[in-house]
Amino acid sequence: MLTKNKILVTGGAGFIGSHLVDRLIEKGNKVTVFDNISSGKLQFIEHHLENPDFTLIKGDLLDQEAIEAACRDIDIVCHVAANPDVRLGATDTRAHLEQNILATYNLLEAMRKNSVKEIAFTSTSTVYGEASIMPTPEDYGPLIPISLYGASKLACEALITSYSHTFDMRAWIFRFANIVGPRSTHGITIDFIKKLEKNPNVLEVLGDGKQEKSYLHVSECVDAIIFLIEKSREKVNIFNIGSEDTISATEIGKIVIEEMGLSDVKFVYTGGSRGWKGDVPKMRLGIEKMKALGWKPVYSSERSVRETARALLGERLMQYP
Repeated sequence: MLTKNKILVTGGAGFIGSHLVDRLIEKGNKVTVFDNISSGKLQFIEHHLENPDFTLIKGDLLDQEAIEAACRDIDIVCHVAANPDVRLGATDTRAHLEQNILATYNLLEAMRKNSVKEIAFTSTSTVYGEASIMPTPEDYGPLIPISLYGASKLACEALITSYSHTFDMRAWIFRFANIVGPRSTHGITIDFIKKLEKNPNVLEVLGDGKQEKSYLHVSECVDAIIFLIEKSREKVNIFNIGSEDTISATEIGKIVIEEMGLSDVKFVYTGGSRGWKGDVPKMRLGIEKMKALGWKPVYSSERSVRETARALLGERLMQYP
């Protein structure tokens, strides 16, 4: 069981990472967060700072010595740190190489040198590229990502699986749908909120608004991560984590408009089937493998998005960045 362990969470001050930290501490683990606070926020974890079972290390995964020191006396690593901006790859071709691939290599080396034998890694649906089978199962192939972000995550998966076999480690690789919820710092819901705050009469939607994707609430995502680490004990464990339905970009816009109490908002579309270079217009993950072990989501994509919009609007009233 995932209790009374010493756990290192990279990116633990970020959106998903901070929710995972909350749950791991709640389950009685000693948690060390390693984060450079570049996209994460101290507000997300500050309620743990006085807890003797919590340690914060402000460090960068590109600093080999720092991450090697952080891995000492650790039982399992939850590797959540990454640059998650899919769009960035079209203008900055090094960001995902350094912050995802090289960072993961440095972490694996630190684990190897410290004899840390277990790693859980947050990957992404974008490793599948534009899949011809939907819902897309874990054994779909070939994997042909169309974004540098997706390529970097697939490279990280390959490094992790090869280290697992070469150095007798155990790995869990979680391919996420779009994860949403409180503390979200990027993504379509927060983008729409910001646009409507600037102009409550017009909502610009990237692409044609018909993009259909799966969205899962972060609370359910964390539930699934912990459940699968506890229940699946192969050398390499690969699971999709997502909801069982999809929602369109236009439908998300309508939900945000409703939650903001707006009316008579004009939708303007930038055109084309993609929102940006590397965008996968249609995505739904097959989760039968996870369900066979006994876990399935309760929230629909619509409920996840609606509760996220409410939470983010509340956070903005409280002056969250």
